[in-house]
Amino acid sequence: MAPNAKATKIFSLEGKGLKLDSAVDVESHIKSLREMEDVEEVRFLGNTLGVEACEIIGKVLETKKTLQIANLADIFTGRLLNEIPQALSSLLTALLTLPKLHTINLNDNAFGLNTQAPLVAFLSSHVPLQHLILNNNGLGPHAGILIADALSALHAKKEEARKEGKEVPDLETVICGRNRLENGSMTAWAKAYSLHTGVKEVKMVQNGIRQEGISHLLTDGLRHARGIKTLDLQDNTFTLLGAKALAAVAPGWTEVQELGIGDSLLSSKGSVVFANALAKGQNKKLEVLRLQYNDITTKGLQAFAKAAKEALPSLRKIELNGNKFSEEDQAIMELKELLGARKDEKAGDLVIEDDWGVDSLSDLESEDEDESESEEEEEEAEELREKLIEEAEEAQEQPVAQEQDKDVDDLADELKKKVTV
Repeated sequence: MAPNAKATKIFSLEGKGLKLDSAVDVESHIKSLREMEDVEEVRFLGNTLGVEACEIIGKVLETKKTLQIANLADIFTGRLLNEIPQALSSLLTALLTLPKLHTINLNDNAFGLNTQAPLVAFLSSHVPLQHLILNNNGLGPHAGILIADALSALHAKKEEARKEGKEVPDLETVICGRNRLENGSMTAWAKAYSLHTGVKEVKMVQNGIRQEGISHLLTDGLRHARGIKTLDLQDNTFTLLGAKALAAVAPGWTEVQELGIGDSLLSSKGSVVFANALAKGQNKKLEVLRLQYNDITTKGLQAFAKAAKEALPSLRKIELNGNKFSEEDQAIMELKELLGARKDEKAGDLVIEDDWGVDSLSDLESEDEDESESEEEEEEAEELREKLIEEAEEAQEQPVAQEQDKDVDDLADELKKKVTV
């Protein structure tokens, strides 16, 4: 533990590379945690924890009723798949008893379909949860459905608690990137977001979501997140279909400050559609717009420059590298001048240059005059919706042991018993 950790109410074993298997292994490392009466944050990331070690840690955590943040990222490296469910269950069962625990970070743990049961049981039951950080867990579309459905169940639990007169926070943050969620889980995710309308930060980058799934996620899910401040869907696939959905819902996000749509094949026509939506002037708090590698051509660039000048008074940073126009384009000159003037006016004395202006345009391409998007325009929305539903059904029908649902039910029952009334 760092020397000042007790003063700051943080217990940390972060990045020590410890391999803790038994109670003997773990005891000397958590002695100070046992002694901390008002710990608010624990950091176990960057170590590898076995079943017995997690049981001991769980018993200690269960006594820490002031705990607010649990960082359990990258704690199972080198562990066998059959170890993880029991180890994870020991930790999450303990965390469920903590009334102030609002944030959990489980990044870089290989859960997948076979080890998701403890997580599903926890997420469907932990009413105080506000911030979920779940990056790079190898979920896949089927486990992605189970996680999203757990969040929908959590909403019902939050509503029940509110009816009982309890003060219950909204789920505000969902970070679930690099998890191969794909189109097959988007119906479930859209439902979850349609319920958790108080969400303020959503990051679902690099999930293999194609245009049909993106359209559904936006139209039937994130459209309801009226107070969203940060949305990052980079490195998925939008095309014109997704761009139209984005254009339809974006004006409703009047509080949004950052939009990440980079590396998403927004397309030349799609970029114009989206830029025109921003030009409606409903996104006056937007500060950062990430649009790299999107096949944006001169026409789209001009539309974004116009929107920035006339309708986006808070915009300070726009990323455009990897698109299809010239660095000497007049619209680029106008954007640089506009954002430079805003920096001079608003940045103050301490300026972080990367937070302002246009990004480096070192990887631009020439405009392709023969680009055609007629196939996208010819597809009917209803056909795409049917395709999405089929993919969701296929994801749910992936081979999975019958015991899995029972595992989740058993774990949920166990977790309920542990809750302090």
